[in-house]
Amino acid sequence: MAELTYREAVARGIAQEMSRDPDVVFLGEDVGAAGGVFKATVGLFEQFGPLRVRDTPISEQAILGAAMGAAMTGLKPIAEIMFSDFIAVCFDYIANEFPKSRYMTNGQLRCPLVVRTGNGAGSRFGAQHSQSVENWCMMIPGLKVVAPSNPRDVIGLMAAAVRDPDPVIFFEHKSLYATKGEVPDGEIVDTLGTASIVRPGKDATIIALALMVPRALAAAERLQAEAGIDCEVIDVRSLVPLDTQTILGSVAKTHRLFTVEENPRLCGWGAEIVSIVADEAFYDLDGPPVRITTPHIPLPAADVLEDMVLPNVDRIAERVRQSLGG
Repeated sequence: MAELTYREAVARGIAQEMSRDPDVVFLGEDVGAAGGVFKATVGLFEQFGPLRVRDTPISEQAILGAAMGAAMTGLKPIAEIMFSDFIAVCFDYIANEFPKSRYMTNGQLRCPLVVRTGNGAGSRFGAQHSQSVENWCMMIPGLKVVAPSNPRDVIGLMAAAVRDPDPVIFFEHKSLYATKGEVPDGEIVDTLGTASIVRPGKDATIIALALMVPRALAAAERLQAEAGIDCEVIDVRSLVPLDTQTILGSVAKTHRLFTVEENPRLCGWGAEIVSIVADEAFYDLDGPPVRITTPHIPLPAADVLEDMVLPNVDRIAERVRQSLGG
């Protein structure tokens, strides 16, 4: 067992898969000798060399175009888009090309690739470099979408993503890169489409993703200590496929549902979960589902303003307490 930072786990997860399978290649801007702009790929260039770890021009379209061509001809590329906001520049590949290649060729072509990207706010990068855009991708048929919240899951979900026969968008949260967690020795492989109950509870279900998971956990501990409210916290981990069984089972036990989303409120992933629960577990609910979100505004760069708009421990705890009358 070792303690790794989230960014170190990214490098270990990629190295695990590159060591296992010589068809896995890695490309992106400054990912080689520089070790990535967030220093999440340090050591890969030295370990695997310039044929398998390739720096690219500053062109998101070129990066994903090259990755798709490589995937269609037998390789298993991992492509980095530095900031998730920039997938808007190459969205045609993500929306129209990757996810439809198998369908449109009747299975003759597959596109086994991973697009990993730095997502989310909290680092004062401003409105064009701080968005949480996982909901942009989860709406596209044929894409799989994951977002780990801790170093161990970074490695396990990266392995699952690389080994999957379909394209996977892998969201790494920028504000988690420096966080630490214990990681088992040896190979780690998870299964896409599995949520994790990170805190069992009986009074309410709180569903969170990425940076919002540690905040939801801290809010749950505060609610237990201050109000005797015992919250179950679920780390979604995978938006597509979505582990509805774990979510519905938790709601059936606690009878209350809260989602904590960094997305802007309009069309966030929590709205889809609320819709599923309303369809399939309406009579298990003792009150309306509650979404705790970022407002539908561009993200400010000023630290006090950015902190104010993101869901935080105080807001999560207070909203749950108000809803349960605690």
